[in-house]
Amino acid sequence: MNRAVYSALALIVCFGATAGLFFQLGARFIAAVQVIVYAGAIMVLFLFVIMLLDPESEVFLPSRLKKVPGFALAFAVLFTLILFQAADRWTAAQVLTGPIAVTEGASWPGGEIETLAHSLFRDYLLPFEVTSILILVAVLGAVVLTRQHHEKE
Repeated sequence: MNRAVYSALALIVCFGATAGLFFQLGARFIAAVQVIVYAGAIMVLFLFVIMLLDPESEVFLPSRLKKVPGFALAFAVLFTLILFQAADRWTAAQVLTGPIAVTEGASWPGGEIETLAHSLFRDYLLPFEVTSILILVAVLGAVVLTRQHHEKE
């Protein structure tokens, strides 16, 4: 269990470094949200799940090792398709629009926080809601797995 907890703590350090990058880029609100939401709330959730599931008690079967090449191949194909799709969109956008001049607060008259809120709750509302549902499903899955584990004992 110590290794899993240390990994979660290392992830907190990575979230802090990401917040530092946002701060250096001038996005102070996003840096604060990164620290409060990810390094705070989400990591507390991860630590609760780690402690509930007790990953050290999981028995690793050699039969599971046979599935790894298939998953690696599927991941590689999916990753390659995503890269090609992103490259096509990026080159098409560059051809159509040319170089983009970025000025602070130019995308929305209210500034950084209003730009983020407008983008999050108008343009990306569906991915935002899907993410919240995925987090809820992860928590419920951890609870169900923990209850099954305790009922067997």
